Amino acid sequence: MSDLKGRAYWVTGPMQGELRDEVIAPPGPDQALIRTLYSGISRGTEALVLRGEVPPSEALSMQAPFQTGIFPWPVKYGYCNVGRVEAGPTRLLGRTVFCLYPHQTLYCAPVDALHPVPDQVPPGRAVLAANLETAINGLWDTPPRIGDRIAVIGAGSVGCLCAWLASRIPGCEVELIDIRPGRARIAEALGIRFATASAATENADLVIHASGSPAGLEKALELAGFEATILELSWFGTVSVALPLGGAFHRRRLTLRSSQVGAVAAAQRARWNHRRRLVLALSLLADPVLDCLISGEDDFADLPLAQARLASNPGDALMHRIRYP
Repeated sequence: MSDLKGRAYWVTGPMQGELRDEVIAPPGPDQALIRTLYSGISRGTEALVLRGEVPPSEALSMQAPFQTGIFPWPVKYGYCNVGRVEAGPTRLLGRTVFCLYPHQTLYCAPVDALHPVPDQVPPGRAVLAANLETAINGLWDTPPRIGDRIAVIGAGSVGCLCAWLASRIPGCEVELIDIRPGRARIAEALGIRFATASAATENADLVIHASGSPAGLEKALELAGFEATILELSWFGTVSVALPLGGAFHRRRLTLRSSQVGAVAAAQRARWNHRRRLVLALSLLADPVLDCLISGEDDFADLPLAQARLASNPGDALMHRIRYP
């Protein structure tokens, strides 16, 4: 097999991106060739990358598994790729797979990095796998208990998935909170109570913060009950966050806990690895209700414009899907 050609999305400067031709060598013995069907824009993180807001101290740790280039740019970045195997091991030929690969039409990847998508999960929904994996890891880091009152601040795709998972725990009362009243429609589809920030219920046993806003984290401190935990899932990049820790923070004996998907939560690490965790995420995507988290779609040819639009004016976007030719 001779070299093949594909196209990939590259971030080339602040709020600038372009599609570039890529030469793809034939797959080696432990590799497969994948033609992309869909990719997803992980809106919060990819917006930080596009704006050049990855802190220099985190440039290595925040690299995506198949990233090319070094932050800030030029860099080929992304990790929500769903495609079909065109060459490789017989057991994978023709299979739909998920891979933590950037936005690219055709690529080779190690077989061990490919995760077959279950037959009951449509390829277009599988772009949610990475975000669902983040939500799973977050709930492992600070597991809800049966009957807990749980506040989830930020109805983006990760926040919605956290709320959806937590709502399946018996007895838990979950409230999804956002400053945008239109998010009530998403909460209703997921079967979860919704509140705007001003009407949110106080005295929560667990608060999950996923809004990406310092104001959202302040609200999390307000809503947490005595000796409650605030789980921080947002990544602020270079933005400094000031918190009112001189108020009720100490009197309520609150715990502020970070979670990041790059490492399997300590509570599960002895028995789980990244692959097993992603297999779980893919299996949970069989629920068709999660289609409500796909808020829009663009052709691959329009990806640079879509990235810039979402980074500057996201509106009500959740997971934005890219459709490949």
